[in-house]
Amino acid sequence: MIVIVMGVSGSGKTTIGKLLAERMGWIFADADDYFPEAYKQKMAAGHPLTDEDRAPWLQSLNGLLRRWDQEESNGVLACSALKERYREKLGAGMGMRICYLKGTYDEIKSRLASRRGHFADESILAGQFADLEEPGDAIVLPARESPEENVREAIRELKVV
Repeated sequence: MIVIVMGVSGSGKTTIGKLLAERMGWIFADADDYFPEAYKQKMAAGHPLTDEDRAPWLQSLNGLLRRWDQEESNGVLACSALKERYREKLGAGMGMRICYLKGTYDEIKSRLASRRGHFADESILAGQFADLEEPGDAIVLPARESPEENVREAIRELKVV
């Protein structure tokens, strides 16, 4: 099984994704680790990535997920995946499940204000909410809940235990 933990910056994707993978004994990857340094600098300066910027990144992530699928490995990818077409590119050629960390602008803004050392801060948040196309087929996890609660709910909904 391949699971994408998605949401806007600051929603808890990496925290939830790592914890879920750890609990399940699965592979974990953070899509942010696959961004070229220039893209991280662009976002740190408050400039959102364009669809053209994202295309090779999404292709690379699809390659990673396809390897997992071909190896019959279970894995969790933390990835913003804000638009439906991004999720389609990620999952092209295989099945995957989506866990969507849903939060309000104010909830996420508050989290980002206290986060240090990450290239994405609240300067890109409004654009992310504007771009967000909520998935219709996802397991919805409230970003305001504790990581433990969200992971318990994800495992229950994924029906993997």
